[in-house]
Amino acid sequence: MKQGTLMTRMMMLLLFLMVCAYLGAYAWRSLNQTEYTVTTYAHTVDDAAEVTGLLIRQEEVVAGGGAAAIVDIVPAQGERVAAGAVVAYLYQDEEALSRRQEIRQLQLEREQLLYSLQQDGTGMDAARLEQNIVDAMLGLRTSAAYGDLTGLEDQVLTFKSLVIRQGYSSGGGAVDISAAVNALDARIQALQSAASLDTTPIRVSRSGVFSAEADGYEDLVSPESLETLTVSGLENLMDQDPEAPAGAVGKLITGSTWYFAAAVPQETAGRLVEGRTVRVRFSRDWSGELDMTVERVGAAEDGSCLVILSSSRALAETSLLRRQTVELIFDSVTGIRVPKLAVREGLRTTEDPETGEEITTQVTVVFVLTGAQAEEKEVEILADDGDYYLVQAVLPEIPTDSQIRSAFRAGDQVLISSEDLYNGKVILE
Repeated sequence: MKQGTLMTRMMMLLLFLMVCAYLGAYAWRSLNQTEYTVTTYAHTVDDAAEVTGLLIRQEEVVAGGGAAAIVDIVPAQGERVAAGAVVAYLYQDEEALSRRQEIRQLQLEREQLLYSLQQDGTGMDAARLEQNIVDAMLGLRTSAAYGDLTGLEDQVLTFKSLVIRQGYSSGGGAVDISAAVNALDARIQALQSAASLDTTPIRVSRSGVFSAEADGYEDLVSPESLETLTVSGLENLMDQDPEAPAGAVGKLITGSTWYFAAAVPQETAGRLVEGRTVRVRFSRDWSGELDMTVERVGAAEDGSCLVILSSSRALAETSLLRRQTVELIFDSVTGIRVPKLAVREGLRTTEDPETGEEITTQVTVVFVLTGAQAEEKEVEILADDGDYYLVQAVLPEIPTDSQIRSAFRAGDQVLISSEDLYNGKVILE
């Protein structure tokens, strides 16, 4: 065997042993590491109770007045309508629906022509008109890019008007537009005459907020019935599964105030005061929070009390809701969320300003990884959140800029260790 070959093999063996030693040391260190860090963040803990109940409003069913092949709802969900307004059209067949859609399209064209006719007195030449069209296009594109929809309707009307005027500019201008409006009027009138034979408009007799869904509770419960409602009565209502009246096209909410009735544990009901407000969080079919007035807290019945809450806000947003599970929020605390294992007892030494004597007090602290060292920071526990505490930094009444900068804050990396930590301890990565 050549000496060079033997040396090469020895070097390779030595290199292999060094790699194995390094990997072994790394594995041992990982398994025996006693410190690790957790990044903190701001968090809010709510003192809340979850309850289930019914939303109750002053409602009346909007009847369809007969069977129809197709029902076309006009208002949007939760839209307020005036007395006498058409809320739906009943069509006997597809032809009637197509005719109605054509009427709507022609009416839109008529509005565009009239708007263009009103703007035609500016005496704009062809070059200026073309430049204005380009500017209007750029304006629409800019609004869409920035998500600014505040003036979108006016921008679209202006753009369409300019395009229409450009189309008629080569002819008689305003004269041609007026003639087109007259032709549209004649066509719309002819279609409306034909529609009277197979299209039935449904109107409401009073104003209110329209909802396209009637669920059958409209005739079972009303705001007036809340005065005598009990826990057992509410449970009976919630056990029912009513059906919407036959031929209903929706319902009209005529009252401006809506109510939420729920049977809550007696202990929770004791925290509510009639006439005051409580924060209510909806998070299922509708996500939102609002303050509701406590109208009534009923007598205890089998450990539960009937609670009636009211609000005049978000009526349109809640118009589809009936049976809901919500949270009653009594208080909220915001702080920095840290694991309980990171919170320790420490000692703080201060000097009595009068006697000059040193006073040692026990404080609550966390250790933060600063660079490669553990830094002790005093905190105050605000709330218990299971395996975590909600804390805030402890500062003097008049803190200096340096104290504010060095105080514990969200985003700091707190140390969790099975061994003793002390201020300035070097933490190896």
